[in-house]
Amino acid sequence: MKKRPFSVVCDAHLRRKSGAGGTATLSFLSPTNSTLIQNAQSASSSAASHAYSTGSTISNHHPKSDSSVRSGSRGLRSNIDSISNLDEALGFYKQMARMRPLPSVAHFNRLLGRIVKMKQYLVVLSLYRDEAELGCIPLDEYALNIVINCYCFLGKVHFGFSIFGGFFKRGILPNTATFNTLLKGLFWEHKIHEAQGLFKKIIYEKLCVPNKITYGTVIDGLSKAGNTSMAIQVLRFMEKGGRCRPDTVAYSTIIDGLCKDKMMDQALSLLHEMIEKGIAPDVITYNCLVRGLCNLSKWKDVEKLLTEMKAYNIVPNVITFSILIDALCKEGQLEGAEEVLKIMIEQNQKPDNATYSALMDGYCLQGRMDEAKIVFDKMAASGLNPDVQSHSILINGYMKKMKVEAAMSLFQEIRHKGLTPNVATYNTVLQGLFSVRRYLTAVEAFDEMRAAGIKPDFYTYCVLLNGLCKNSHVEEALQFLHKMEVDGVDCHITMYNIVLDGLCKCGKLDSARHLFYGLSSKGLDPNVSTYSTMINGLFSEGFLQEAKEFIKKMEENGCTPNLITFNIIVQGLLKAGEFNDAVVYFDEMDRRGFWLYLSTFSLLLDSYRDSGNDPSIFKIIEKFAQKMGNGSLNTGEGGSYP
Repeated sequence: MKKRPFSVVCDAHLRRKSGAGGTATLSFLSPTNSTLIQNAQSASSSAASHAYSTGSTISNHHPKSDSSVRSGSRGLRSNIDSISNLDEALGFYKQMARMRPLPSVAHFNRLLGRIVKMKQYLVVLSLYRDEAELGCIPLDEYALNIVINCYCFLGKVHFGFSIFGGFFKRGILPNTATFNTLLKGLFWEHKIHEAQGLFKKIIYEKLCVPNKITYGTVIDGLSKAGNTSMAIQVLRFMEKGGRCRPDTVAYSTIIDGLCKDKMMDQALSLLHEMIEKGIAPDVITYNCLVRGLCNLSKWKDVEKLLTEMKAYNIVPNVITFSILIDALCKEGQLEGAEEVLKIMIEQNQKPDNATYSALMDGYCLQGRMDEAKIVFDKMAASGLNPDVQSHSILINGYMKKMKVEAAMSLFQEIRHKGLTPNVATYNTVLQGLFSVRRYLTAVEAFDEMRAAGIKPDFYTYCVLLNGLCKNSHVEEALQFLHKMEVDGVDCHITMYNIVLDGLCKCGKLDSARHLFYGLSSKGLDPNVSTYSTMINGLFSEGFLQEAKEFIKKMEENGCTPNLITFNIIVQGLLKAGEFNDAVVYFDEMDRRGFWLYLSTFSLLLDSYRDSGNDPSIFKIIEKFAQKMGNGSLNTGEGGSYP
C-alpha cells in the first residue's frame, strides 16, 4: 500500500528539533485527538503523480546562495524582474532553457515567482513539469513550495500534499514555509478539522519550527471560520511557548473575528489586554472595532474609540471614515455621512471608491437618485474611476425607482468603459427588467451573461425563475428548471418553491403535484414554504380535503407550520365555510403567539356575519381584537397569501 501524503510526515527523518520552549498545550489540539495525518486520504496523489511525475533521477544538489550562480546572474535577475506580462515570461523561460550551462534553480524559481504574481497558476504548474522533465534543473524546496502554493490558489490543496510527498523522493526536507502554505490551503478550502490536525502535528511532533506566519495563518483561519475561542487558545499557547510572542496582527485578527460574531464585549476586552501587555493596537485594530460597533448602532462606544485613537496618536484612515459613512448611510443619516466626508477631506484623507459608493448607496436607499448621481459624478471628477460595484449600486437604485432606461444606459456604460459586469450586476438588471415586465429583454440579458462566461449563481436562477412566473411564463420557468437539472445545476428547494408557487397561482395543480412528488427522487425535502405553497394552491382551487391531507402530511414529516402557513390555513378554512376547523387553528395560533394578517382578520369578520354570528368565531375575534393595540395584526405581503 502506498504511503499517504500525511503519513509521510511521521517519518523519523522529519522529526527535527524545533526549539519551541514551554510545555503549554492546546485543548482543542491535544495529542490524543491527533487523527488528521493517520486518517487523511491520499489527496489524489495518484492523479498528481500521473500529471507531474517524471521518472527521471534528480540530483540532490541544489544551490544555496548566489555564490553558486553563474557569472552575469545580476543581469539575469534584472531581466526577470523587468518582465511585465505572461508572453515575456514564457519567452524568457524558453531562452533560459536553451542556455548552456543552464541558469541556476534560483533563477528558474525567480521566474516562477514572477508568474505567480501574475496569478497564472496553471502556467506555473506546466513549467514546473517541464523543469522536472528536463532533469538537469535541480528542483529545490523553494520550487516545490511555489508549486504547492499554486495548487492552494487553485483550490486543490490535496494535489499540494501530493507534491509534499515529492520532497522525500528528492531527499529534500520540507521547511516551515511548506507547512505554512499547506495550512493556508486547508483553511482556504474550509477544511478546518484537517488544518487543526496538521497544526497539531507541527507542534507536538516538531515537524518544523513554527514562526509568526504559522501562528498567524492558524489564528486567521480559525477566526474567519467563526472559531474565535480556538483562535484565542492558539494566542494563549503563543504567550506560553516563548519563541513567537503574539503581536498586533494576531490580536487584531481575533478582535476582527469577535466583532463579526457580534461579541463586542470580548473584543474590547482583548483590546485592553493587548494595551496592558504593551502590544500597541494600530488603525486596523480600531477599524475592526469601529465596524463592529457601527453594525450594532453603538454610536457612543464608537465615539469613545475615536477619542481613544486620538489619545494614542492613531490617525483614522480612509477605511475608518468609509466605515463611518457606510454605517450612517444605512441608518438614513445622510447629512451626518456628508459631514464625516467633509471632515475626512479636511484631514487629508482622500475618499476612495468604497467611500463614495457607501454614500451613493445611502441616497439610493432613500430613492434620492439625483443626489446619488451627483456623488457618482463627483467620484469621477475627483480622479477616481467608478468600478463595477459603484455602477451596480446606481443601477439598482434606478431599477427600484422604475427608471429602467437610466439603469440600462448605465449598464451599457460599464462595458464601454472596459469594465466587466459581475454576476451581482446582472442579477440587479434581471430583477429590474422583470419588475417592469420587460421579459424578453431580461432573457436576452441572461443569455448575454452566459455568453460572456459569467456563471449564474443561486440568486440569478431564483430571479430568473421568479421573473418568468410573475410575467405569466410559468411553463417556460418549469422547462428552464428541468434544463437546470439536466445541466447539473445544484437546484435548491427554494427554486422549486418558486415554480410551485407559479404553477399553483395559475391553477396548474396537476403540474404542481407532479413537481412536488418528484422532489424526493431528487434528494430534496419539502420545507415549510413548499408545503405552504401547495396548501394555498389547493385551498384556492377548492381541493379542501387534499389541502387538509397536506397539512397532516406536513406535520407527520416534522415540518412545523409557521406564521404564513397558519394564515393560509385559516383563510382557506374560512372561505370554505369550515368554521369549526378554523377555530381550532385560531386557538393554536394564539397558543404559539402568532398574529393575524389584516386580510385574515377582515375575512374573519366576514365569516362571523356569514355564520349567523357564531359565538365561537366571536370569541376568536374578541381575542385577537384585544391584541390590535399591541401590533398583533399585520397587513402581510400579498394579501391572502403573504
